[in-house]
Amino acid sequence: MLKTLMAQIKEFKLPSIITPICMIGEVICEMVIPVLMAGIVDKGIYGGDMGYIFRVGGMMVVIAVFGLFAGLGGAYFGSKASTGFARNLRKAMFDNIQTFSFSNIDKFSTSGLVTRLTTDVTNIQNAYMMILRMAMRAPSSMIVAMIMSFIISPRLASIYFVAVIFLGIIIGFVMNRATKYFKEVFEKYDLLNESVQENVSAIRVVKAYVREDYENDKFRKAATNIYNMFVKAEMNIVYMSPVMTGTVYACILLISWFGAHMIVAGDLSTGNLMSLLTYCMNILMSLMMLAMIFVMITMASASGKRIAEVIEEKADLVNKENPVMSVPDGSISFDHVNFAYNRTSDEPVLKDINLDIKSGETIGIIGGTGSAKSSLVNLISRLYDVTDGSVRVGGVDVRDYDMQILRDQVSVVLQKNVLFSGTILENLRWGDPNATDEECRRACKMACADEFIERMPDGYDTFIEQGGSNVSGGQRQRLCIARALLKKPRILILDDSTSAVDTATDARIRRAFAEEIPGTTKLIIAQRISSVQDCDRIIVMDDGQISGFDTHEQLIKNNVVYREVYESQTGGANADFDKPQ
Repeated sequence: MLKTLMAQIKEFKLPSIITPICMIGEVICEMVIPVLMAGIVDKGIYGGDMGYIFRVGGMMVVIAVFGLFAGLGGAYFGSKASTGFARNLRKAMFDNIQTFSFSNIDKFSTSGLVTRLTTDVTNIQNAYMMILRMAMRAPSSMIVAMIMSFIISPRLASIYFVAVIFLGIIIGFVMNRATKYFKEVFEKYDLLNESVQENVSAIRVVKAYVREDYENDKFRKAATNIYNMFVKAEMNIVYMSPVMTGTVYACILLISWFGAHMIVAGDLSTGNLMSLLTYCMNILMSLMMLAMIFVMITMASASGKRIAEVIEEKADLVNKENPVMSVPDGSISFDHVNFAYNRTSDEPVLKDINLDIKSGETIGIIGGTGSAKSSLVNLISRLYDVTDGSVRVGGVDVRDYDMQILRDQVSVVLQKNVLFSGTILENLRWGDPNATDEECRRACKMACADEFIERMPDGYDTFIEQGGSNVSGGQRQRLCIARALLKKPRILILDDSTSAVDTATDARIRRAFAEEIPGTTKLIIAQRISSVQDCDRIIVMDDGQISGFDTHEQLIKNNVVYREVYESQTGGANADFDKPQ
Protein backbone atom coordinates (compact mmCIF):
# COMPACT_ATOMS: atom_id res chain seq x y z
CA MET A 1 0.00 0.00 0.00
CA LEU A 2 2.68 2.52 1.06
CA LYS A 3 4.69 1.92 -2.10
CA THR A 4 1.61 2.52 -4.25
CA LEU A 5 0.67 5.73 -2.43
CA MET A 6 4.19 7.16 -2.17
CA ALA A 7 4.68 6.68 -5.92
CA GLN A 8 2.14 9.49 -6.41
CA ILE A 9 4.23 12.14 -4.62
CA LYS A 10 6.15 12.56 -7.91
CA GLU A 11 6.97 16.23 -8.56
CA PHE A 12 6.22 17.16 -4.95
CA LYS A 13 9.23 15.34 -3.48
CA LEU A 14 11.21 18.56 -3.01
CA PRO A 15 8.46 20.36 -0.99
CA SER A 16 8.05 17.13 0.98
CA ILE A 17 11.75 17.28 1.91
CA ILE A 18 11.85 21.03 2.59
CA THR A 19 8.83 20.94 4.94
CA PRO A 20 10.37 18.75 7.69
CA ILE A 21 13.65 20.69 7.41
CA CYS A 22 11.74 23.91 8.08
CA MET A 23 9.95 22.30 11.00
CA ILE A 24 13.25 21.14 12.53
CA GLY A 25 14.57 24.68 12.11
CA GLU A 26 11.53 26.06 13.91
CA VAL A 27 11.98 23.56 16.75
CA ILE A 28 15.66 24.45 17.21
CA CYS A 29 14.77 28.15 17.41
CA GLU A 30 12.08 27.43 20.01
CA MET A 31 14.36 25.24 22.11
CA VAL A 32 17.18 27.81 22.19
CA ILE A 33 14.95 30.61 23.51
CA PRO A 34 14.31 29.08 27.02
CA VAL A 35 18.09 28.72 27.52
CA LEU A 36 18.62 32.36 26.60
CA MET A 37 15.73 33.36 28.85
CA ALA A 38 17.37 31.50 31.75
CA GLY A 39 20.55 33.48 31.14
CA ILE A 40 18.63 36.78 31.18
CA VAL A 41 17.03 35.86 34.52
CA ASP A 42 20.19 34.57 36.20
CA LYS A 43 22.83 36.92 34.76
CA GLY A 44 20.86 39.92 33.56
CA ILE A 45 18.14 40.45 36.17
CA TYR A 46 19.82 38.93 39.27
CA GLY A 47 23.27 40.12 38.14
CA GLY A 48 21.99 43.60 37.27
CA ASP A 49 23.67 43.52 33.81
CA MET A 50 21.41 45.53 31.47
CA GLY A 51 23.86 45.21 28.62
CA TYR A 52 23.61 41.43 28.83
CA ILE A 53 19.82 41.67 28.81
CA PHE A 54 19.82 43.80 25.63
CA ARG A 55 22.40 41.60 23.85
CA VAL A 56 20.65 38.33 24.65
CA GLY A 57 17.22 39.91 24.08
CA GLY A 58 18.35 40.97 20.59
CA MET A 59 19.55 37.43 19.90
CA MET A 60 16.16 36.11 21.01
CA VAL A 61 14.38 38.47 18.59
CA VAL A 62 16.59 37.33 15.68
CA ILE A 63 16.10 33.65 16.56
CA ALA A 64 12.32 34.19 16.91
CA VAL A 65 12.24 35.78 13.43
CA PHE A 66 14.15 32.81 11.98
CA GLY A 67 11.72 30.50 13.75
CA LEU A 68 8.77 32.45 12.31
CA PHE A 69 10.05 32.17 8.75
CA ALA A 70 10.86 28.48 9.26
CA GLY A 71 7.30 27.92 10.45
CA LEU A 72 5.86 29.83 7.49
CA GLY A 73 8.07 27.85 5.12
CA GLY A 74 6.87 24.61 6.68
CA ALA A 75 3.23 25.67 6.29
CA TYR A 76 3.69 26.75 2.65
CA PHE A 77 5.69 23.77 1.42
CA GLY A 78 3.61 21.36 3.53
CA SER A 79 0.40 22.65 1.95
CA LYS A 80 1.89 22.45 -1.52
CA ALA A 81 3.12 18.90 -0.99
CA SER A 82 -0.09 17.57 0.61
CA THR A 83 -2.51 19.15 -1.88
CA GLY A 84 -0.31 18.06 -4.79
CA PHE A 85 -0.16 14.55 -3.39
CA ALA A 86 -3.96 14.49 -3.12
CA ARG A 87 -4.27 15.74 -6.71
CA ASN A 88 -1.99 12.98 -7.97
CA LEU A 89 -3.88 10.33 -6.02
CA ARG A 90 -7.19 11.43 -7.52
CA LYS A 91 -5.67 11.53 -11.01
CA ALA A 92 -4.07 8.10 -10.61
CA MET A 93 -7.37 6.60 -9.48
CA PHE A 94 -9.41 8.35 -12.16
CA ASP A 95 -6.95 7.39 -14.91
CA ASN A 96 -7.05 3.76 -13.81
CA ILE A 97 -10.84 3.79 -13.54
CA GLN A 98 -10.97 4.83 -17.19
CA THR A 99 -9.24 1.55 -18.09
CA PHE A 100 -11.70 -0.55 -16.07
CA SER A 101 -14.06 -2.93 -17.78
CA PHE A 102 -17.67 -3.09 -16.66
CA SER A 103 -16.81 -6.00 -14.35
CA ASN A 104 -14.10 -3.91 -12.63
CA ILE A 105 -16.60 -1.10 -12.04
CA ASP A 106 -19.10 -3.58 -10.59
CA LYS A 107 -16.46 -4.82 -8.13
CA PHE A 108 -16.14 -1.42 -6.43
CA SER A 109 -19.59 0.12 -7.09
CA THR A 110 -20.02 3.70 -8.27
CA SER A 111 -20.67 5.10 -4.79
CA GLY A 112 -17.58 3.32 -3.44
CA LEU A 113 -15.39 4.89 -6.11
CA VAL A 114 -16.85 8.34 -5.38
CA THR A 115 -16.02 7.94 -1.67
CA ARG A 116 -12.45 6.93 -2.48
CA LEU A 117 -11.98 9.90 -4.80
CA THR A 118 -13.32 12.37 -2.24
CA THR A 119 -13.44 11.47 1.46
CA ASP A 120 -10.59 8.95 1.42
CA VAL A 121 -8.23 11.24 -0.51
CA THR A 122 -9.04 14.13 1.86
CA ASN A 123 -8.08 11.92 4.82
CA ILE A 124 -4.77 11.05 3.16
CA GLN A 125 -4.13 14.72 2.35
CA ASN A 126 -4.71 15.79 5.96
CA ALA A 127 -2.60 12.95 7.31
CA TYR A 128 0.26 13.71 4.91
CA MET A 129 0.23 17.37 5.95
CA MET A 130 0.28 16.26 9.59
CA ILE A 131 3.15 13.83 8.96
CA LEU A 132 5.30 16.40 7.14
CA ARG A 133 4.80 19.07 9.77
CA MET A 134 3.71 17.71 13.14
CA ALA A 135 5.20 14.22 12.82
CA MET A 136 8.58 15.86 12.34
CA ARG A 137 8.07 18.75 14.72
CA ALA A 138 6.62 16.82 17.68
CA PRO A 139 9.29 14.09 18.04
CA SER A 140 12.18 16.47 17.35
CA SER A 141 10.75 19.02 19.82
CA MET A 142 10.32 16.32 22.44
CA ILE A 143 13.81 14.88 21.91
CA VAL A 144 15.57 18.26 21.90
CA ALA A 145 13.62 19.42 24.97
CA MET A 146 14.45 16.16 26.76
CA ILE A 147 18.17 16.53 25.97
CA MET A 148 18.18 20.15 27.12
CA SER A 149 16.35 19.15 30.32
CA PHE A 150 18.88 16.43 31.12
CA ILE A 151 21.72 18.88 30.50
CA ILE A 152 20.17 21.33 33.00
CA SER A 153 19.09 18.78 35.65
CA PRO A 154 19.06 14.99 35.10
CA ARG A 155 17.17 14.53 38.37
CA LEU A 156 14.20 16.72 37.36
CA ALA A 157 14.32 15.58 33.74
CA SER A 158 13.69 11.99 34.88
CA ILE A 159 10.17 13.14 35.82
CA TYR A 160 9.52 13.94 32.14
CA PHE A 161 10.95 10.60 31.10
CA VAL A 162 8.60 8.61 33.34
CA ALA A 163 5.63 10.73 32.17
CA VAL A 164 6.48 10.14 28.50
CA ILE A 165 6.65 6.36 28.99
CA PHE A 166 3.35 6.36 30.88
CA LEU A 167 1.53 8.44 28.26
CA GLY A 168 3.04 6.41 25.42
CA ILE A 169 1.46 3.25 26.85
CA ILE A 170 -1.91 5.00 27.25
CA ILE A 171 -1.82 6.34 23.66
CA GLY A 172 -0.96 2.91 22.25
CA PHE A 173 -3.85 1.28 24.13
CA VAL A 174 -6.41 3.89 23.07
CA MET A 175 -5.29 3.94 19.41
CA ASN A 176 -5.56 0.17 19.18
CA ARG A 177 -9.20 0.34 20.32
CA ALA A 178 -10.08 3.25 18.03
CA THR A 179 -8.51 1.78 14.88
CA LYS A 180 -11.19 -0.84 14.26
CA TYR A 181 -13.93 1.81 14.31
CA PHE A 182 -12.13 4.03 11.77
CA LYS A 183 -11.72 1.04 9.44
CA GLU A 184 -15.46 0.37 9.52
CA VAL A 185 -16.64 3.96 9.19
CA PHE A 186 -15.51 4.40 5.57
CA GLU A 187 -17.58 1.44 4.46
CA LYS A 188 -20.55 3.32 5.93
CA TYR A 189 -19.58 6.32 3.78
CA ASP A 190 -20.07 4.13 0.69
CA LEU A 191 -23.65 3.40 1.76
CA LEU A 192 -24.29 7.09 2.42
CA ASN A 193 -22.99 8.12 -1.02
CA GLU A 194 -24.98 5.33 -2.62
CA SER A 195 -28.15 6.65 -0.99
CA VAL A 196 -27.45 10.21 -2.20
CA GLN A 197 -26.50 9.16 -5.73
CA GLU A 198 -29.51 6.92 -6.14
CA ASN A 199 -31.90 9.55 -4.80
CA VAL A 200 -30.57 12.46 -6.88
CA SER A 201 -30.33 10.51 -10.14
CA ALA A 202 -33.85 9.15 -9.71
CA ILE A 203 -35.44 12.24 -8.15
CA ARG A 204 -38.29 12.28 -10.69
CA VAL A 205 -39.27 8.72 -9.77
CA VAL A 206 -39.04 9.56 -6.05
CA LYS A 207 -41.44 12.48 -6.50
CA ALA A 208 -43.74 10.58 -8.85
CA TYR A 209 -44.26 7.88 -6.23
CA VAL A 210 -44.25 10.34 -3.31
CA ARG A 211 -41.37 8.50 -1.62
CA GLU A 212 -39.60 11.52 -0.16
CA ASP A 213 -40.25 10.42 3.43
CA TYR A 214 -38.94 6.92 2.71
CA GLU A 215 -35.76 8.30 1.09
CA ASN A 216 -35.27 10.77 3.95
CA ASP A 217 -35.52 7.92 6.44
CA LYS A 218 -33.08 5.83 4.40
CA PHE A 219 -30.56 8.69 4.31
CA ARG A 220 -31.04 9.42 8.00
CA LYS A 221 -30.19 5.80 8.85
CA ALA A 222 -27.02 5.89 6.72
CA ALA A 223 -25.93 9.20 8.28
CA THR A 224 -26.73 7.93 11.78
CA ASN A 225 -24.58 4.83 11.22
CA ILE A 226 -21.60 7.06 10.40
CA TYR A 227 -22.36 9.25 13.41
CA ASN A 228 -22.48 6.25 15.74
CA MET A 229 -19.20 4.83 14.43
CA PHE A 230 -17.40 8.17 14.82
CA VAL A 231 -18.82 8.63 18.33
CA LYS A 232 -17.45 5.22 19.34
CA ALA A 233 -14.02 6.05 17.92
CA GLU A 234 -13.93 9.55 19.40
CA MET A 235 -15.11 8.32 22.80
CA ASN A 236 -12.03 6.14 22.98
CA ILE A 237 -9.77 9.00 21.95
CA VAL A 238 -11.34 11.57 24.28
CA TYR A 239 -10.21 9.55 27.29
CA MET A 240 -6.66 10.63 26.49
CA SER A 241 -7.38 14.29 27.19
CA PRO A 242 -7.94 14.09 30.99
CA VAL A 243 -5.10 11.60 31.36
CA MET A 244 -2.68 13.83 29.47
CA THR A 245 -3.84 17.00 31.22
CA GLY A 246 -3.48 15.34 34.61
CA THR A 247 -0.01 14.14 33.70
CA VAL A 248 1.05 17.63 32.57
CA TYR A 249 -0.11 19.25 35.81
CA ALA A 250 1.47 16.47 37.89
CA CYS A 251 4.79 17.08 36.14
CA ILE A 252 4.57 20.83 36.70
CA LEU A 253 3.80 20.33 40.41
CA LEU A 254 6.61 17.82 40.88
CA ILE A 255 9.15 19.97 39.05
CA SER A 256 8.06 23.06 40.98
CA TRP A 257 8.26 21.19 44.31
CA PHE A 258 11.63 19.52 43.78
CA GLY A 259 12.98 22.52 41.85
CA ALA A 260 12.18 24.90 44.71
CA HIS A 261 14.04 22.65 47.14
CA MET A 262 17.00 22.49 44.77
CA ILE A 263 17.06 26.32 44.44
CA VAL A 264 17.09 26.66 48.24
CA ALA A 265 19.92 24.10 48.42
CA GLY A 266 21.81 25.99 45.70
CA ASP A 267 21.71 23.07 43.24
CA LEU A 268 19.55 24.92 40.67
CA SER A 269 19.09 28.48 39.53
CA THR A 270 15.74 30.24 39.13
CA GLY A 271 16.33 30.73 35.39
CA ASN A 272 17.03 27.02 34.90
CA LEU A 273 13.82 26.14 36.74
CA MET A 274 11.90 28.41 34.38
CA SER A 275 13.59 26.67 31.42
CA LEU A 276 12.68 23.24 32.81
CA LEU A 277 9.04 24.24 33.19
CA THR A 278 9.03 25.52 29.59
CA TYR A 279 10.59 22.27 28.37
CA CYS A 280 8.05 20.33 30.41
CA MET A 281 5.22 21.98 28.51
CA ASN A 282 7.06 21.45 25.20
CA ILE A 283 7.56 17.74 25.87
CA LEU A 284 4.01 17.04 26.95
CA MET A 285 2.45 19.19 24.22
CA SER A 286 4.60 17.32 21.70
CA LEU A 287 3.23 14.08 23.10
CA MET A 288 -0.32 15.38 22.63
CA MET A 289 0.57 16.29 19.03
CA LEU A 290 1.85 12.75 18.51
CA ALA A 291 -1.47 11.42 19.80
CA MET A 292 -3.30 13.53 17.21
CA ILE A 293 -0.93 12.27 14.52
CA PHE A 294 -1.68 8.68 15.49
CA VAL A 295 -5.41 9.40 15.16
CA MET A 296 -4.91 10.89 11.69
CA ILE A 297 -2.66 8.04 10.58
CA THR A 298 -5.17 5.50 11.87
CA MET A 299 -7.92 7.10 9.81
CA ALA A 300 -5.63 7.55 6.82
CA SER A 301 -4.43 3.94 6.85
CA ALA A 302 -7.98 2.71 6.29
CA SER A 303 -8.44 5.25 3.49
CA GLY A 304 -5.01 4.44 2.04
CA LYS A 305 -5.86 0.77 1.66
CA ARG A 306 -9.06 1.64 -0.20
CA ILE A 307 -7.23 4.06 -2.51
CA ALA A 308 -4.44 1.57 -3.19
CA GLU A 309 -7.03 -1.06 -4.15
CA VAL A 310 -8.29 1.18 -6.95
CA ILE A 311 -4.82 2.19 -8.19
CA GLU A 312 -3.54 -1.41 -8.11
CA GLU A 313 -6.64 -2.91 -9.73
CA LYS A 314 -5.82 -4.39 -13.11
CA ALA A 315 -8.38 -4.07 -15.89
CA ASP A 316 -9.90 -7.38 -16.94
CA LEU A 317 -9.61 -6.36 -20.58
CA VAL A 318 -6.16 -5.43 -21.88
CA ASN A 319 -4.48 -5.16 -25.26
CA LYS A 320 -2.27 -7.94 -26.50
CA GLU A 321 1.32 -7.23 -27.43
CA ASN A 322 1.55 -5.75 -30.93
CA PRO A 323 -2.24 -5.44 -31.40
CA VAL A 324 -3.88 -4.99 -34.80
CA MET A 325 -4.19 -1.25 -35.46
CA SER A 326 -6.76 -1.11 -38.27
CA VAL A 327 -10.21 -2.58 -38.91
CA PRO A 328 -10.43 -3.63 -42.58
CA ASP A 329 -14.23 -3.81 -42.88
CA GLY A 330 -17.46 -4.19 -40.92
CA SER A 331 -17.98 -7.92 -41.27
CA ILE A 332 -18.88 -9.75 -38.02
CA SER A 333 -18.52 -13.42 -37.15
CA PHE A 334 -19.47 -15.32 -33.99
CA ASP A 335 -17.87 -18.76 -33.77
CA HIS A 336 -19.39 -21.07 -31.12
CA VAL A 337 -19.57 -18.23 -28.60
CA ASN A 338 -20.54 -18.83 -24.98
CA PHE A 339 -20.61 -15.93 -22.54
CA ALA A 340 -21.28 -15.45 -18.82
CA TYR A 341 -20.82 -12.25 -16.80
CA ASN A 342 -19.47 -14.37 -13.95
CA ARG A 343 -17.01 -16.96 -15.25
CA THR A 344 -17.87 -19.30 -12.40
CA SER A 345 -21.56 -19.24 -13.33
CA ASP A 346 -23.11 -22.60 -14.18
CA GLU A 347 -25.46 -21.16 -16.80
CA PRO A 348 -24.05 -18.91 -19.56
CA VAL A 349 -25.96 -15.86 -20.76
CA LEU A 350 -25.18 -16.63 -24.42
CA LYS A 351 -25.07 -20.25 -25.58
CA ASP A 352 -23.25 -21.53 -28.67
CA ILE A 353 -23.80 -18.46 -30.86
CA ASN A 354 -22.81 -18.81 -34.52
CA LEU A 355 -23.27 -15.85 -36.86
CA ASP A 356 -21.81 -14.51 -40.08
CA ILE A 357 -22.71 -10.92 -41.00
CA LYS A 358 -21.37 -9.30 -44.16
CA SER A 359 -19.91 -5.82 -44.20
CA GLY A 360 -22.57 -3.20 -44.99
CA GLU A 361 -25.55 -5.40 -44.05
CA THR A 362 -28.39 -4.05 -41.94
CA ILE A 363 -29.24 -6.62 -39.28
CA GLY A 364 -32.22 -6.49 -36.97
CA ILE A 365 -32.07 -8.12 -33.54
CA ILE A 366 -35.30 -8.87 -31.77
CA GLY A 367 -36.27 -10.90 -28.73
CA GLY A 368 -37.93 -10.82 -25.36
CA THR A 369 -36.66 -9.08 -22.23
CA GLY A 370 -33.68 -11.03 -20.88
CA SER A 371 -33.01 -12.85 -24.14
CA ALA A 372 -29.39 -11.46 -24.13
CA LYS A 373 -29.71 -9.07 -27.10
CA SER A 374 -27.52 -6.40 -25.46
CA SER A 375 -25.05 -9.02 -24.23
CA LEU A 376 -24.62 -10.18 -27.83
CA VAL A 377 -23.68 -6.76 -29.23
CA ASN A 378 -21.51 -5.86 -26.21
CA LEU A 379 -19.07 -8.56 -27.31
CA ILE A 380 -18.54 -6.91 -30.70
CA SER A 381 -16.87 -3.78 -29.27
CA ARG A 382 -15.22 -5.92 -26.59
CA LEU A 383 -16.96 -4.38 -23.62
CA TYR A 384 -16.72 -7.94 -22.31
CA ASP A 385 -14.67 -10.94 -23.43
CA VAL A 386 -16.27 -14.20 -24.51
CA THR A 387 -16.12 -17.17 -22.16
CA ASP A 388 -15.66 -19.63 -25.04
CA GLY A 389 -15.33 -19.29 -28.79
CA SER A 390 -14.42 -16.11 -30.64
CA VAL A 391 -15.89 -12.92 -32.07
CA ARG A 392 -14.26 -11.57 -35.24
CA VAL A 393 -14.64 -8.14 -36.80
CA GLY A 394 -13.16 -7.66 -40.26
CA GLY A 395 -11.91 -11.26 -40.07
CA VAL A 396 -9.79 -10.54 -36.95
CA ASP A 397 -10.52 -11.73 -33.41
CA VAL A 398 -11.60 -8.68 -31.40
CA ARG A 399 -9.08 -9.66 -28.69
CA ASP A 400 -6.27 -9.07 -31.19
CA TYR A 401 -7.24 -5.44 -31.86
CA ASP A 402 -6.07 -2.37 -29.99
CA MET A 403 -9.24 -1.63 -27.99
CA GLN A 404 -9.28 2.08 -28.84
CA ILE A 405 -8.97 1.32 -32.56
CA LEU A 406 -11.74 -1.28 -32.37
CA ARG A 407 -14.12 0.93 -30.40
CA ASP A 408 -13.50 3.87 -32.70
CA GLN A 409 -14.81 1.70 -35.54
CA VAL A 410 -17.70 0.16 -33.59
CA SER A 411 -20.09 2.93 -32.62
CA VAL A 412 -22.66 1.97 -29.98
CA VAL A 413 -25.80 3.82 -28.94
CA LEU A 414 -26.71 2.15 -25.67
CA GLN A 415 -30.13 1.56 -24.16
CA LYS A 416 -29.51 4.22 -21.53
CA ASN A 417 -28.81 7.38 -23.47
CA VAL A 418 -26.41 9.73 -21.70
CA LEU A 419 -25.72 13.37 -22.55
CA PHE A 420 -23.22 15.54 -20.72
CA SER A 421 -23.36 19.10 -19.45
CA GLY A 422 -22.50 21.44 -22.32
CA THR A 423 -23.90 22.65 -25.61
CA ILE A 424 -25.44 20.38 -28.23
CA LEU A 425 -22.34 20.84 -30.42
CA GLU A 426 -20.05 19.90 -27.53
CA ASN A 427 -22.08 16.74 -26.96
CA LEU A 428 -22.05 15.85 -30.65
CA ARG A 429 -18.28 16.24 -30.82
CA TRP A 430 -17.83 13.38 -28.39
CA GLY A 431 -18.16 11.37 -31.61
CA ASP A 432 -15.45 13.38 -33.38
CA PRO A 433 -13.67 16.25 -31.58
CA ASN A 434 -12.62 17.73 -34.93
CA ALA A 435 -16.04 17.57 -36.60
CA THR A 436 -17.05 20.76 -38.40
CA ASP A 437 -20.40 22.47 -37.79
CA GLU A 438 -21.55 21.22 -41.18
CA GLU A 439 -20.66 17.60 -40.33
CA CYS A 440 -22.58 17.93 -37.05
CA ARG A 441 -25.64 19.25 -38.88
CA ARG A 442 -25.45 16.42 -41.42
CA ALA A 443 -25.31 13.79 -38.65
CA CYS A 444 -28.27 15.42 -36.91
CA LYS A 445 -30.21 15.41 -40.17
CA MET A 446 -29.63 11.67 -40.57
CA ALA A 447 -30.77 11.13 -36.98
CA CYS A 448 -33.80 13.40 -37.51
CA ALA A 449 -32.54 15.62 -34.69
CA ASP A 450 -32.18 18.77 -36.81
CA GLU A 451 -35.91 19.45 -36.75
CA PHE A 452 -36.13 20.02 -32.97
CA ILE A 453 -32.65 21.58 -32.63
CA GLU A 454 -33.50 24.35 -35.10
CA ARG A 455 -36.65 25.18 -33.10
CA MET A 456 -34.58 25.85 -29.98
CA PRO A 457 -33.74 29.54 -29.29
CA ASP A 458 -29.97 28.92 -29.36
CA GLY A 459 -30.00 26.14 -31.93
CA TYR A 460 -26.85 24.02 -31.80
CA ASP A 461 -25.49 26.23 -29.01
CA THR A 462 -28.35 25.24 -26.69
CA PHE A 463 -26.98 24.18 -23.31
CA ILE A 464 -27.76 20.62 -22.27
CA GLU A 465 -28.24 20.15 -18.53
CA GLN A 466 -26.56 17.28 -16.68
CA GLY A 467 -27.85 13.96 -17.98
CA GLY A 468 -29.88 15.73 -20.69
CA SER A 469 -32.67 16.56 -18.27
CA ASN A 470 -33.90 19.51 -20.37
CA VAL A 471 -34.64 17.43 -23.49
CA SER A 472 -37.18 14.66 -23.97
CA GLY A 473 -36.34 10.96 -24.16
CA GLY A 474 -36.82 10.86 -27.94
CA GLN A 475 -34.71 13.97 -28.45
CA ARG A 476 -31.98 12.51 -26.26
CA GLN A 477 -32.00 9.30 -28.30
CA ARG A 478 -31.66 11.16 -31.60
CA LEU A 479 -28.79 13.31 -30.31
CA CYS A 480 -26.99 10.15 -29.18
CA ILE A 481 -27.50 8.57 -32.60
CA ALA A 482 -26.11 11.70 -34.30
CA ARG A 483 -23.12 11.62 -31.94
CA ALA A 484 -22.45 7.98 -32.88
CA LEU A 485 -22.71 8.76 -36.61
CA LEU A 486 -20.00 11.43 -36.33
CA LYS A 487 -17.48 8.67 -35.57
CA LYS A 488 -17.99 7.42 -39.15
CA PRO A 489 -17.82 3.84 -37.87
CA ARG A 490 -17.57 0.61 -39.84
CA ILE A 491 -20.19 -0.89 -37.49
CA LEU A 492 -23.13 1.01 -35.97
CA ILE A 493 -25.07 -0.63 -33.13
CA LEU A 494 -28.41 0.81 -32.00
CA ASP A 495 -29.42 -0.92 -28.78
CA ASP A 496 -33.16 -0.19 -28.63
CA SER A 497 -32.18 3.41 -29.35
CA THR A 498 -35.37 4.49 -31.14
CA SER A 499 -37.85 3.18 -28.57
CA ALA A 500 -38.82 6.74 -27.51
CA VAL A 501 -39.43 8.08 -31.03
CA ASP A 502 -42.59 7.65 -33.06
CA THR A 503 -42.76 5.06 -35.84
CA ALA A 504 -42.65 7.69 -38.61
CA THR A 505 -39.42 9.21 -37.25
CA ASP A 506 -38.02 5.72 -36.71
CA ALA A 507 -38.68 4.93 -40.38
CA ARG A 508 -37.02 8.17 -41.55
CA ILE A 509 -33.92 7.40 -39.47
CA ARG A 510 -33.65 3.90 -40.96
CA ARG A 511 -34.15 5.28 -44.48
CA ALA A 512 -31.40 7.84 -43.93
CA PHE A 513 -29.03 5.08 -42.78
CA ALA A 514 -29.70 3.07 -45.94
CA GLU A 515 -29.08 6.09 -48.18
CA GLU A 516 -26.25 7.89 -46.38
CA ILE A 517 -24.09 5.12 -44.86
CA PRO A 518 -24.61 2.05 -47.08
CA GLY A 519 -21.10 0.72 -46.37
CA THR A 520 -21.57 0.68 -42.61
CA THR A 521 -22.75 -2.53 -40.97
CA LYS A 522 -25.84 -1.66 -38.93
CA LEU A 523 -27.20 -3.72 -36.03
CA ILE A 524 -30.60 -2.55 -34.80
CA ILE A 525 -32.00 -3.98 -31.56
CA ALA A 526 -35.70 -3.29 -31.24
CA GLN A 527 -38.92 -4.46 -29.61
CA ARG A 528 -41.09 -3.40 -32.56
CA ILE A 529 -40.98 -5.66 -35.60
CA SER A 530 -41.76 -2.59 -37.74
CA SER A 531 -38.32 -1.25 -36.78
CA VAL A 532 -36.48 -4.27 -38.19
CA GLN A 533 -38.69 -5.85 -40.85
CA ASP A 534 -36.95 -3.97 -43.67
CA CYS A 535 -33.47 -5.11 -42.53
CA ASP A 536 -31.46 -7.41 -44.77
CA ARG A 537 -31.72 -10.14 -42.14
CA ILE A 538 -33.14 -10.43 -38.61
CA ILE A 539 -31.74 -12.30 -35.61
CA VAL A 540 -34.41 -13.72 -33.29
CA MET A 541 -33.03 -14.20 -29.77
CA ASP A 542 -34.66 -16.54 -27.28
CA ASP A 543 -33.17 -17.30 -23.85
CA GLY A 544 -29.57 -16.57 -24.90
CA GLN A 545 -29.79 -18.59 -28.10
CA ILE A 546 -30.49 -17.78 -31.73
CA SER A 547 -33.97 -18.98 -32.57
CA GLY A 548 -33.80 -17.74 -36.15
CA PHE A 549 -31.65 -15.69 -38.54
CA ASP A 550 -33.18 -14.81 -41.88
CA THR A 551 -35.21 -12.22 -43.77
CA HIS A 552 -38.55 -10.96 -42.48
CA GLU A 553 -40.48 -13.00 -45.06
CA GLN A 554 -38.62 -16.24 -44.33
CA LEU A 555 -38.94 -15.84 -40.57
CA ILE A 556 -42.72 -15.41 -40.85
CA LYS A 557 -42.83 -18.66 -42.77
CA ASN A 558 -40.33 -20.71 -40.76
CA ASN A 559 -39.97 -19.24 -37.24
CA VAL A 560 -42.89 -19.76 -34.85
CA VAL A 561 -41.65 -17.25 -32.24
CA TYR A 562 -41.21 -14.46 -34.79
CA ARG A 563 -44.52 -15.18 -36.54
CA GLU A 564 -46.54 -15.10 -33.32
CA VAL A 565 -45.04 -11.80 -32.23
CA TYR A 566 -45.54 -10.30 -35.69
CA GLU A 567 -49.19 -11.29 -35.63
CA SER A 568 -49.64 -9.91 -32.11
CA GLN A 569 -48.16 -6.53 -33.11
CA THR A 570 -50.22 -6.30 -36.30
CA GLY A 571 -53.47 -7.28 -34.57
CA GLY A 572 -53.52 -10.99 -35.41
CA ALA A 573 -52.90 -13.33 -32.46
CA ASN A 574 -52.45 -12.65 -28.77
CA ALA A 575 -48.69 -13.15 -28.30
CA ASP A 576 -45.65 -11.31 -27.06
CA PHE A 577 -41.95 -12.02 -26.56
CA ASP A 578 -42.26 -11.76 -22.80
CA LYS A 579 -45.21 -14.14 -22.49
CA PRO A 580 -44.58 -17.90 -22.10
CA GLN A 581 -45.11 -19.77 -25.33
